[in-house]
Amino acid sequence: MTTSRIPAFNDNSFDGMQHWFAELSARGLIFHPDDCPSDIISTRDDSPLFTPYECAELAEVLAAMFETFGDDVYEAVYPVFMKAAGQRLDS
Repeated sequence: MTTSRIPAFNDNSFDGMQHWFAELSARGLIFHPDDCPSDIISTRDDSPLFTPYECAELAEVLAAMFETFGDDVYEAVYPVFMKAAGQRLDS
């Protein structure tokens, strides 16, 4: 059995996408959805952040999100990504 740190994407809605990205962030795994997960390197030890199994999971989830929501994926991840980057959003 392969263990994964990737949260399940069970709520196929805009809010569900935000929650999924927020959960990734809480686990220290947030990344920009245009980045290939297999290219992301951990800042702790310069090793790949995701296992090959996790990369496949992420690719599947993101493909489903983009197929259903198109560019709204970026709108969902934006506040989560900016918060993780330490950037304050204007109200």
